[in-house]
Amino acid sequence: MSSVSDFVKAAERADPTLAGSNEKDKAEIVKLSAETEGYVKDLWALNEKLTPLTYLYSNSPSSADVSLYAHLHPTLISAPSTQHPEKPSLLRYFLQIQSLESVKSAQKELPNSFPSLDIDLSSLAVPERKAPPPKVKKDKKPAAATAGGVTETVTNAVNAAASTASAAVSAATETAVNAASAVKDAVVGGSAPVEGGKKKEKKEKKEKAPKPAAVKEEPTGPLPSMIDMRVGKVLDVKRHPDADSLYVESIDVGEEEPRTVCSGLVKYMSEDQIRGATIVVICNLKPVTMRGVKSFAMLLCASSKDGKDTPGGIEFVLPPEGSQPGERIYFEGDKYENAKPEAQLNPKKKVFETIQPGFITLDTKEAAWIDPETKEVHKIRTKDGVLKTSTLIGASLS
Repeated sequence: MSSVSDFVKAAERADPTLAGSNEKDKAEIVKLSAETEGYVKDLWALNEKLTPLTYLYSNSPSSADVSLYAHLHPTLISAPSTQHPEKPSLLRYFLQIQSLESVKSAQKELPNSFPSLDIDLSSLAVPERKAPPPKVKKDKKPAAATAGGVTETVTNAVNAAASTASAAVSAATETAVNAASAVKDAVVGGSAPVEGGKKKEKKEKKEKAPKPAAVKEEPTGPLPSMIDMRVGKVLDVKRHPDADSLYVESIDVGEEEPRTVCSGLVKYMSEDQIRGATIVVICNLKPVTMRGVKSFAMLLCASSKDGKDTPGGIEFVLPPEGSQPGERIYFEGDKYENAKPEAQLNPKKKVFETIQPGFITLDTKEAAWIDPETKEVHKIRTKDGVLKTSTLIGASLS
C-alpha cells in the first residue's frame, strides 16, 4: 500500500498545477497539505469547514485536496453511507476530489491505493450554506434616546397633572424640568444624577459565579473490551452432516477441551485451508445450536468491500506469527487494553452487533475498530503485534 505522499506525487505528475502556479501558492499549498492529517481527527469540525468551500485553496483543486482525500479514505471506506450521512459536506467534498482526473490517474498508477467509493450523492442531505451574519452599526449616542424617552414621559406626567389644578401644574412642571436637566447632565456630561446635592453612587454589578464545568459522562453502552477474543488453532474440520453450507471445526482456544464451532465457510474455503490454521476466535457469545450441532464460539473473518462472493472475498483475520492458542486479543487504547471481557455477552444487549460495524482493515491490512463517536482508530492486537489480513484492505470484520 502506497503512502499518502506517494499518492499525492502521482496526482501531481498527472496534473502539475495541483502544486501551485507561483511561489506564494506553492508555499500555501504545502502548508495546507501538512495540516490535512489533523483535519480528520474532528470530522464534525471538518464538515463545517467544508460547507462553504469547493476546494481547500483558492478556486481550483490543489495537492492539499488530494492529501485530505487520502487521509480521509481509511475512515470513509468503512461504511460511508451508514456512518456519515449526517456530514453531507464532507461526503460531497470527498466524492468531488475522487472524481478529479489527477486522482483517477494516481489510482491507476498505484493500484489498490485509496480506491474510489461508490456513493449515491443524490441520497444525501443538501448542506446548509450559512451566510455570514450582517454587520450591525453601533449607535454612537445610545443614551440620547433614553434622555428623550425620559423627557417625553415627564412631559406626559405634567400634562396629566395640569387637568387637576394649576398649582399642581406648576409643581409638576418644576419637577419635570429638574428631572430632564438631571438626565441631560447624566447623558451629556457623564455624571451621575444628583439628589439633595449629592451624587448617587452607581450600583456595582454583581459578578455572576462561573458555571461549573460539565462533567463528561463515561459511555455506559456496549464497549469493544466486553468481547472476549482469543487466538485459536483449528485442530480438525469436517462438513456439517445436515447443512451443506456449514463446517464443524474443533478449535483449541487454550482451554482443557477444544471448542466445537460451526462456520458458514463452505463456499469460500476448503477444509485444507482451514485445518491447522491459527485464527481469531470470539469466545463469549451465547452458544447456539445450528442444525443439531451446538456451536460454542465464532471465527473472526474479513469480508472484501467488493463483496464476499468475489474471488478471495473472505479471509481469516490472522494473529501475529508465533501466537499460541488462548492468547488474549485486545483493543489498543487506555480505556480498553486492561479491561476484562464479560464472561458471556447478553444477546439482549446486542454488544457484538453494536460494535461490529466499526470493525475494519486499514490500508496497512491491519485490523482495527473505529469509534463511531470520536472517530479514533483502535487497532486490534496481541502482546506481540497487530492482527492483519493477507490481502484485504477496507474489509469489514465479522
